[in-house]
Amino acid sequence: MASIRTLIAVDEGLEPDAVRAAVPSGDGIEIVGILAGLEDSWSTLQETDTDLLVVACSGYSDRALFLIDAAVKQRSDRPVVVLCEGSPNGFVRRVFEAGADDIVTLPETAANVEFALRKAIARTQRGGAGSGVATSPLICVLGPKGGTGKTVTACNLGVSLAQSGKNAVIVDLDLQFGDVGLSLGLEPERTIADLAKTGGTLDAEKLEAYLVRHASGVRVLMAPTRPDHAGVVTVEFLRELYVVLRTVSDYVIVDTPPSFTPEVITSVDSSTDVCLVGMLDSLSLKNTKLGLETLDLMGYDSSRIRLVLNRAGSKVGISREDVVAVIGRAPDVFVPSDREIPRSVNQGMPIVLEKDRSEAAKAFRSLAELYLVRSEASKNGGSRRLLRRSA
Repeated sequence: MASIRTLIAVDEGLEPDAVRAAVPSGDGIEIVGILAGLEDSWSTLQETDTDLLVVACSGYSDRALFLIDAAVKQRSDRPVVVLCEGSPNGFVRRVFEAGADDIVTLPETAANVEFALRKAIARTQRGGAGSGVATSPLICVLGPKGGTGKTVTACNLGVSLAQSGKNAVIVDLDLQFGDVGLSLGLEPERTIADLAKTGGTLDAEKLEAYLVRHASGVRVLMAPTRPDHAGVVTVEFLRELYVVLRTVSDYVIVDTPPSFTPEVITSVDSSTDVCLVGMLDSLSLKNTKLGLETLDLMGYDSSRIRLVLNRAGSKVGISREDVVAVIGRAPDVFVPSDREIPRSVNQGMPIVLEKDRSEAAKAFRSLAELYLVRSEASKNGGSRRLLRRSA
């Protein structure tokens, strides 16, 4: 097996020799350089062929965050592992938001540091973003305002993809008040919180035991049964979860709560596509516009955003032209008002199954078709998605 060419960048406040002693070498790990100062490290990184970047810092460091972000933008197929003395409040979340694959709190044994390095490399090789290995789409369903039909959209999209013969998984990320199980008539025997509490390495075999299968074929990772269980689902866990899900399924749909929490930001950052759900009223349209602006500030590729307008047939004095004027773009899918939709939710039967010939069912299937067409185009040589615009 070829050696893992590793560059170590050491921030101010740490001694390079101490960091070097914490990182094992030999047995497949080759240290190509250990540099004091992150600015010099960035220059060397641009000129050196490396498989792995290790960033070491003594605490919260904006310099480290800038280096991680720049390194990921330069080469998304090269994993980044952070070594940090202590875990300052907020820094762990910011590290993962910047694009790092793992963080190790020092002091730590050489064996555990080596395990983290090898895990980051293995994750990329088996299909992490940018690795060159095909991974399945991850569709993050957002609804900046509650009550827009986001969960209904996620469920009908997942079922429609399953009806097309695809292996689809829905993740209920509304960790306090998730309703995917209720919408699909499923009992939450095991939840995402139960999976997070197991600890250890997350792999396909472990994950399979926590997925609940719906009659349509779509599988669901259920939300916690109690709001106070939400805290065990961390940003670090979600990043690892999404990597595994994208290697064992054809499509991953993440149903999110109506806010940009750290968990939602992580999901957007891990996604290939965003499905933004709005409704035909002024408050929802305003929040949908803010959602689009937030995604733009995050550097999200606008061509990867699909806009769904629910209850599009409501007579509320807002025309489709008004929608475009407020939001700044035309919705991709209009789901008409239909009293059968809330009825189908109450019965735990998605409308694409309950009333498969209805206009609402056709709209949700057309949304699924948009993703099916994009996926096929990518397989046939289409360009890969870039989560962030080039710097």
